Amino acid sequence: MIYAKIVGTGSYLPGDPVTNDDLARRGIDTSDEWIVTRTGIRARHFAEPGCKSSELALIAARRAIEAAGCVADDIDLIIVATSTPDFIFPSTATLVQAGLGIRNGCAAFDVQAVCSGFVYALATAEKFIRSGSHRRVLVIGAEVFSNILDWADRSTCVLFGDGAGAVVLEASNEPGVRATALHADGSYHSVLWVPGSVAGGEVTGDPFVRMDGQVVFKFAVRVLDEVAREVIDLAGVPQDSIDWLVPHQANIRIVQSSAKRLALPMEKVVTTLDFHGNTSAASIPIALDCAVSDGRIRHGQRAVIVGIGGGFAWGAALIDF
Repeated sequence: MIYAKIVGTGSYLPGDPVTNDDLARRGIDTSDEWIVTRTGIRARHFAEPGCKSSELALIAARRAIEAAGCVADDIDLIIVATSTPDFIFPSTATLVQAGLGIRNGCAAFDVQAVCSGFVYALATAEKFIRSGSHRRVLVIGAEVFSNILDWADRSTCVLFGDGAGAVVLEASNEPGVRATALHADGSYHSVLWVPGSVAGGEVTGDPFVRMDGQVVFKFAVRVLDEVAREVIDLAGVPQDSIDWLVPHQANIRIVQSSAKRLALPMEKVVTTLDFHGNTSAASIPIALDCAVSDGRIRHGQRAVIVGIGGGFAWGAALIDF
């Protein structure tokens, strides 16, 4: 049987940390205590003006490829999860391909599932490898969310940051991604969205992130628990065999509630949102890279990743390392 195994991780956060106090000094009506108490976020990173998602993705990709012990031309598929692409088209994935200097004609495309985008992209990549059609896939989550934040709306602008994370998936006889599950419910589309578009050369509607935090919280806590249990069941492994939960890094209260429902102590939960905030599709691969790099996630261990984003779209994967 062919499995898709993670053989390399990488991540990148642009610029210096911007603390909660820094935001307050910029004139945002907030405080460190207000943000930390409600979200667990202490700092985030913002890209320089004009910096695009592909630039962050490229750095994370190079680090993941190096960690995998391969070269860029070994990649035969690139999937980028992003809600903040460089352009309407071409895809950000093709720009990463060009930046890596890959000229082997490998396929490259974007996936848009907002904060669950990396889970969607990983599940897609796993299917390509399991089919036998592809051997080595670069999966990236990259965002410049600072471009779509309303700095007068403290309920959203303090939550998000910019960054990128990447993994290299490789065909293997050894178990890797054991199970994935993806879901969506479009009836909730206006709970978390950017209700704007470009038409006729003009921006129509509202070009900023808008969110009903209470609805997001209640929905996220329920479905993240359900989808985590779903992939555990699909993989046919006992729940107590899970070494790590790697959730989308949005809000510490959602993370804590998810862990409690799964009867996992916080010592088994990878949390990184305190220093980078919600980086949307980049948050799970950034957290994965941090945990792999610092030795928390080791070979022979098992993790469940879970994410939810606007749409609503949500999903999970159970992964053996």
